[in-house]
Amino acid sequence: MKKLTITLAVLSALSLTACNNDKASEKPVSEVEKQEQAAPEQAQLESSSEATANSEGNPFFEEWDTPYGMPPFDRIKTEHFKPAFEKAIAEARSEMDALANSSEAPTFENTIENMEYGGALLTKVANVFFNLTGANTNPDMQAVAKEVGPMLSALGDDFNLNPDLFSRVAAIYDQKESLNLRPDQERLLEDRYKGFVRGGAKLNEEQKEQLREYNKQLTELSIKFGDNVLAETNDWELVIDKKEDLAGLSDAFIEAAADVAKKRGHEGKWVITTHRSSKDPFLVNSTNRELKEKVYYAYTHRGDNDNANDNKEIAAKIAQLRAKKAQLLGYATHADFILEERVAKNADNVYKLLNQIWPAALKQAKNEVAEMQKMIEEEGGDFTFQASDWRHYAEKIRKAKYDLDEEATKPYFSLEATLQGVFYMANRLYGMNFKERFDLPKYHDDVRTFEITDNEGELIGIYITDHYVRDGKRGGAWMNSYRKQYVTQDGEFVKPIIVNVLNYPRPVGDESTLLTFDQASTLFHEFGHAAHGLLSDGVYPSQTGTSVPRDFVEFPSQVHENWMTEPEVLAQFAKHYKTGEVIPQEMVDKIQAASQHNQGFATTEYMAATLLDLAWHTQDGSEVVDADEFESKVLGDLGLIPEIAPRYRTTYFSHIFSGGYSAGYYSYIWSDIFGADAYQAFRENGIFDKETAGKFVEFILSTGGTDDPLELYKQFRGKEADPKYLLKSRGLID
Repeated sequence: MKKLTITLAVLSALSLTACNNDKASEKPVSEVEKQEQAAPEQAQLESSSEATANSEGNPFFEEWDTPYGMPPFDRIKTEHFKPAFEKAIAEARSEMDALANSSEAPTFENTIENMEYGGALLTKVANVFFNLTGANTNPDMQAVAKEVGPMLSALGDDFNLNPDLFSRVAAIYDQKESLNLRPDQERLLEDRYKGFVRGGAKLNEEQKEQLREYNKQLTELSIKFGDNVLAETNDWELVIDKKEDLAGLSDAFIEAAADVAKKRGHEGKWVITTHRSSKDPFLVNSTNRELKEKVYYAYTHRGDNDNANDNKEIAAKIAQLRAKKAQLLGYATHADFILEERVAKNADNVYKLLNQIWPAALKQAKNEVAEMQKMIEEEGGDFTFQASDWRHYAEKIRKAKYDLDEEATKPYFSLEATLQGVFYMANRLYGMNFKERFDLPKYHDDVRTFEITDNEGELIGIYITDHYVRDGKRGGAWMNSYRKQYVTQDGEFVKPIIVNVLNYPRPVGDESTLLTFDQASTLFHEFGHAAHGLLSDGVYPSQTGTSVPRDFVEFPSQVHENWMTEPEVLAQFAKHYKTGEVIPQEMVDKIQAASQHNQGFATTEYMAATLLDLAWHTQDGSEVVDADEFESKVLGDLGLIPEIAPRYRTTYFSHIFSGGYSAGYYSYIWSDIFGADAYQAFRENGIFDKETAGKFVEFILSTGGTDDPLELYKQFRGKEADPKYLLKSRGLID
């Protein structure tokens, strides 16, 4: 998910971290957790005098004459960010004060548009900084984030709570019917007015000060929560020194584990971590139940260890502060405040959807447990199935029922070939042509950069990929932008610079990186977000690209996953990385037949996290609860079986406590309804039907937040989305 462009008008919506994209339909293979150690609490930034000195030669204070206006990554250093933020915030304040004190009568152009395009330097700095804190951070940058976060929060409050600014916006809003605005301008005005109100503009002075304090505390706690998850994930390791304890693991995995051990100072041994690229294959393939239980426990207890990185009290305090802030603004709960701006509108509508799915998913999960326990007994096992056994026996069931071995499919899904499959899809659907550029600045050697043109040779945008797990990269898979598409006040069409960041295992030696089927699907998923940014065709930066409600933004990415499994597409890219043999149709048939396998588990673990998120954010915040007790009661009331943990337990639920998905984790499955229904249109008309693809670009990918998402969807599809296609795709209904 893309965080918003940081113009003056959207300071209150600033998200300090890009959010993980997580597929509700499958196990979250994209959720490889953070790699870099958290910055020490005592880390301090340089003094103001030192910061001022760093302004000399600071690339952020220059016009970038690089090709396509790419950030000059080769010249940007960590020490440039603090002085750049200081100057950018000062400039933004100056612009804000000038507008607030203007003697000119407020108009759409001199107020709403000036807000929209203001803060240019802040946008420039923040777009680079917050991209890099996700993809290539270090302790010094984490320290900058800790200091800059409250500064930006304060700036946002000063903007939202400025009575003179609100007065100008309100004056324009009151005469909106007579202004003859375009539809996108009408929506921009509406959003600006509502943004001020939701930001506290109608509060009295005492209430405004209370709101500032809430926002300050929430910013600090959110950063601390994320840093704790980072440290917990990085600190834990299982050192294996007996080769017999590697039974069941592939040679490639063993070699990678040895490489990790060497880097961590355990030469001649093997190391397993709680990063998903390590943890998941170990739980699937290892035959050592005792070691698997240790890994599983470590993963599911991150932030829950009563140590310096414990997140229980922080999570509970965040939830309480959010509730109090919502009540201050006139809402009963944080969920009410958040969902007002979502497609769902309120918690009742979310629960209505979830309650249609939860019973069927839980029933199927229980059937899966019984099936795996039966296999254990048939094999002569004298133990009761438990949560840490799930991935291992689910894979054995898949092999037995569908004769499908995940390891056997991986040679057909090399990273390079799968990327070419994505490009093939994009070319056939949207006429996008990709040319790799080796002369553009990049922030890490892993980065690859592509120039994208249409069939007439005109530039569409720049596409950056960053695929490999490494120290300094936070977990997950996401899309973001170094520059959004928009039209300047002078009428210049600005082309986007879009990035996809993932966490695939790094190749060992000269070998190719081979992907599981789910990992390959993630590549298609993330490009769906990229297409949403690249094919944008709007005017105002706060409306372009992925600037749509949280419960709609995953829809374009989820629909793109479907093309990967089409035989025509597989034939183009799914080729054996050594022999070049196209994936056998028999294997394709098995993959498609097994597509509904383990969906009880996948849906239930996701739904449990979703319902946990809503439980945290529909409380009144009257007291700070014990996080473990609260979580245990919520899951107990749901009837969650002990063999399944929520996809994210409270103490490492970064989506909602340090990302932008609070009261919104349901968005994946909500969006998936649109994705399943939209792809039905391609099934009916042809998967590369030009007219259908053209309508998808016209009404979905290019429009951003210029209109109501439901209305846009109905213009594309001719009707509202039908949830039956989602339920059928998961095997939850016939």
